[in-house]
Amino acid sequence: MPFVHPRFQVVADAFEGFARDEPGYSGQLAVYLDGVPVLDLAVGEHLGPDDVTGVFSCSKGAAGLVMALLVQDGLLDLDDAVAHHWPEFDAAGKGDVTVRQLLSHQAGLTGVEGGFSEDEYIQSELAAAKLAAAAPRWRPGTAHAYHGLTIGVLMEELVRRITGSRLQEVFDQRVRAPHGADFYLGLPDEQDHRYRDVLKPLQPGPPVDVDPFGHLGLAFNSTAGFADAGGAPLDLLDLPNQRRMRRAGISAAGGVASARGMARVYAAASTGLVLEEGGRADALLSQETQLAFAQTQVYGPDLGHGELGAYGVVFMASHPGNDYGSWRVFGHNGANGSIGYADPAYGLAVGYVPARAEANGTASRNGRLSAALRRAALQARTPQG
Repeated sequence: MPFVHPRFQVVADAFEGFARDEPGYSGQLAVYLDGVPVLDLAVGEHLGPDDVTGVFSCSKGAAGLVMALLVQDGLLDLDDAVAHHWPEFDAAGKGDVTVRQLLSHQAGLTGVEGGFSEDEYIQSELAAAKLAAAAPRWRPGTAHAYHGLTIGVLMEELVRRITGSRLQEVFDQRVRAPHGADFYLGLPDEQDHRYRDVLKPLQPGPPVDVDPFGHLGLAFNSTAGFADAGGAPLDLLDLPNQRRMRRAGISAAGGVASARGMARVYAAASTGLVLEEGGRADALLSQETQLAFAQTQVYGPDLGHGELGAYGVVFMASHPGNDYGSWRVFGHNGANGSIGYADPAYGLAVGYVPARAEANGTASRNGRLSAALRRAALQARTPQG
């Protein structure tokens, strides 16, 4: 049921104002504070409170939780050579690339010339074999560029090598299912009736000329592209609207979720959930693990798009251009303006999902909501006189 804690009413008002200010706006917002739900709302007609939709690179956050669990379990060390777990990776000068570099967009493996087919993303061991043989596009560790799709392939292969299971299976078994969260890396057929298509922006921006052989073009598979069921070229924003892709749940961009599901997963990971029968479940991730993954690894101009970027291990790091939380925040946004994260400094776990694709960044809707939530969280933790 929709609800708002009184101390978060100002955030609810701002969120509901999006629908008042823009005809046709629809979206979801869900928030936990210290493991307790304090806000759960859906506005507009396209996304109801129990619907799910594509959340694009928020999927990287789900996959990042799996990687964090492997580190916490002692099965993976961030300073291991990738080739220690994946011997074929020791090719074309990549023998010294560390897991830390690989998972913070520093490895120079944004893509391959000729691109990847959809089958290679869905059966990512095929794409992984190509990346293992490839030469890095820059000297690893000297620069970074967003590995928009390949970071999912790289994570999936590491998980296969270490556990013998698919990353999607580990996420479902250890994160999603135990907490009853609507955040899927691979939407089951029996849940597909709940899926609502991602809608395109009403006013798309000007066309961008991307060099298909540049870092950005390689990162988004420009030389191969994606196709719909009839073989026609597919816009990236339509990716989860293809049943095949959302069923596969590629861990870079194929996740499907509700805002409630994302907030619940991040609350379980960061603070633990307060139980209905009383008490609190332990957080999935220790404070040490949370800090290791939230710690900024790179900050500066991205070789692909030229704008400032900052990353922890897998997760986005907060910075002035994308100020979504404290130095301890860990989470990820998606190409449609969705975002899911935990901010342990404030005790927050947040999910925001718009029906129609919109911008990211400090001045965007998700950025403004994040700032308002931090203010509300501080006030909620202040004793009332």
